[in-house]
Amino acid sequence: MNAHVSPLNPAGQPRVWQRYSMGQRLLRFALYLLVVAAIVQAIRGVEVIPEFLYDAPEQMADLFRRMWPIDWAYYPDGVHSALIETLHIATLGTILSVVMAVPVGLLAANNLTPSKTINMLARLILVSSRSVNSLVWALLFIAIFGPGALAGTLAIAFRSIGFVGKLVGEALEEAQRGPIEAVAATGASKASVIWYAYWPQIRPAFWSIVLLRWDINVRESAVLGLVGAGGIGMALDTALNLFQWDRVALVLAAIFVVVVLAEVIITQARKRIL
Repeated sequence: MNAHVSPLNPAGQPRVWQRYSMGQRLLRFALYLLVVAAIVQAIRGVEVIPEFLYDAPEQMADLFRRMWPIDWAYYPDGVHSALIETLHIATLGTILSVVMAVPVGLLAANNLTPSKTINMLARLILVSSRSVNSLVWALLFIAIFGPGALAGTLAIAFRSIGFVGKLVGEALEEAQRGPIEAVAATGASKASVIWYAYWPQIRPAFWSIVLLRWDINVRESAVLGLVGAGGIGMALDTALNLFQWDRVALVLAAIFVVVVLAEVIITQARKRIL
């Protein structure tokens, strides 16, 4: 009679199940140790001053007391026009970014651009746009055009090219081949293939990208004024420099309301369009 020895190791001892091998456990331990070391080094680099940390709750409470009551009477003269300018910066910047980003996204899509050189150049443009913060873009355009809403609009536009172009390019790459081949088989031009085969497939994604980017740009344009690029950030910077905390609270409240309204508008627009 043959004995069933599958649960036993070659030495005849019962097998012991282990979730991880010795090498996997050592690797996990090394990764955990690396994460802990990185956190410790980051904390040391931040240079937290214990006295300021302990005093932070008291200072925050004092700041909130200075902000109250909010100077609502300052809104018509000092905040409203700057708030409208912020919306204009976000909207025009988003439109300009779409105009510039769509051609780059077409060139970045592998299934539309067979040339690897052009494809990589388009991807380099998209990465370059995303790698520079909107405040840095604003500083660059302020140096060229001077302070004001124009610099803010261009900063928003050039910052958004990478976001819009990358997502449009990915949507084009994920398009189904069936409709594309059917339209191409009729002898249609490349532009007709894009319009009649690609566009119907990526249209929901495209409008989602544009609406999401506009929502992000509303928030980013609210702080561009801190470096002189127009919008409500300039009103915030002025109030901060003059220690007018009741007006600071008013500007922050206005920004919060605009962000919430933008979120509501985006949600409703997505339901209507998509």
